[in-house]
Amino acid sequence: MHDVPELLRAVSIFRELDADELREVAGICREEKFKSAEYIFREGETGNRLYLIVEGEVRISRVVPGSGEEALAVLKAGSLFGEMAVFDRHERSTDAISNGGTTCLTISRADFEMLLDLNRELAYKILWGTVRLLSGRLRSTNDSLRSFLAMSMF
Repeated sequence: MHDVPELLRAVSIFRELDADELREVAGICREEKFKSAEYIFREGETGNRLYLIVEGEVRISRVVPGSGEEALAVLKAGSLFGEMAVFDRHERSTDAISNGGTTCLTISRADFEMLLDLNRELAYKILWGTVRLLSGRLRSTNDSLRSFLAMSMF
């Protein structure tokens, strides 16, 4: 088994946790392995767990009618994904597909919510880490849209 607390420490939403808090989070993690081209989850499914890539890659994509699969990103070891559906309880917005075989740590929504309910200090740190993560993603999306709009004007 991997050094789960150390893997978690590198993830932005867990970065501010101390050693004891990291061990608490590690205690609710489960390891899952996926074969190459295996779907980890599909667009439209209910999202009930988040994933951290330990080994391998995950292709995030969606099917565009008339065009087929559009790959949006290829995530590498250390990347967190699937957390949006855990936080907002909406359906999955993309497909996640193992790219060549993947090992992930997973945390179920129920376990995650229980951990946050039982430890307010830990919850505070994780939620602020999540705000920073999502703010960074929003800023990146805004930059991409700005670039796209600038290019489309010519």
